[in-house]
Amino acid sequence: MKLAILGTRGIPARYGGFETFAEELAVRLAAKGVDVTVYCAAGDGAAPESYKGVRLEYIPSPHIGPFTTILFDIRSLIDARKGFDAVYMLGYGASAFCFIPRLYGSDVWINMDGMEWARAKWGVVARVYLKTMEAFAMRAPNRIIADAGGIKDFLEGRHRRVPPCDVIAYGARVVDTAPQDAVLGEMRLKRGGYYLVVCRLEPENHLLEIIKGFNASGSVLPLVIVGNHNIDTHYVRELKAAGGQGVRFAGAVYDEAKLKALRYYCKAYCHGHSVGGTNPSLLEALGCGNIVIAHDNPFNREVAGDAGLYFKGPEEIPGFMAAIEAMSVDERNGISARARLIIKERYDWDKIADMYLRLLNGLRPDCQRL
Repeated sequence: MKLAILGTRGIPARYGGFETFAEELAVRLAAKGVDVTVYCAAGDGAAPESYKGVRLEYIPSPHIGPFTTILFDIRSLIDARKGFDAVYMLGYGASAFCFIPRLYGSDVWINMDGMEWARAKWGVVARVYLKTMEAFAMRAPNRIIADAGGIKDFLEGRHRRVPPCDVIAYGARVVDTAPQDAVLGEMRLKRGGYYLVVCRLEPENHLLEIIKGFNASGSVLPLVIVGNHNIDTHYVRELKAAGGQGVRFAGAVYDEAKLKALRYYCKAYCHGHSVGGTNPSLLEALGCGNIVIAHDNPFNREVAGDAGLYFKGPEEIPGFMAAIEAMSVDERNGISARARLIIKERYDWDKIADMYLRLLNGLRPDCQRL
């Protein structure tokens, strides 16, 4: 059985959610006997032929602005047009070209990710393009993968024709052992003494609402925002203007050990994402046993369930923070245990790899709705 995974910058993961997903899935499937190839963007550094049993194929990716990723995906599809039983494209930005491997007898799968066209950063042309690619994704592949039941519901409600769709989420690891906390000293933080947000500073992540709610709470604990705040956009300027003395813009943190420690030791994790399915940041927070204050939408409720507190607007956040700060140790431990159990039961990487293995063997996954 031969599988190609496309649509990422490559593994080992150094960038974001799709790269992490590709690495976790590919390595596990390779260990189960699947011949897996991951397509990678060619760079100037070392280019190993394999990684933990996974073949690596490199495709030139010259920088041509917004078309860089699209051209890279098209070139990858052309290179992977034959020789694979299944070609798995992560993301639908090049879905109009996903018919190419089908012409040579390969099955094509597309991971639909979230509602990419709904992101506020896109202009009119980009939104039209992404909506058009979403429509092509309903016809070009043999199968689509939704990372959350809410995404499947959305697609089935929006399109007359939807190809066979399986719900298979991303995964996460449970953090049971306390990580090194040196980063807390670097950032002048104390264990259990801060609220945390990790995200891109964009409107659909509802950071402004979180900041306003935090300011209204009167909490003496700081709100730490991890994300690139040096980009000059109207929304970032608005966030900085709204942030009071207790709001700390920490900048981007790419070190996984530091991110793990920041999540593990926070008083609570604030999660405002609203346009995607199973968000990796939310999974990682639950895996650390965090109490989560999340934006109230079907995607977040599907993931966090009763381990989350949900806000529609900033006026609800102060009450949540007051309740969290008043919790007993037993109450906090109970919520942490539920959060970790969600990851163990529904978002375990090994279980997710088994679901993909069933698909490769022509079977449906055991669970259609996580």
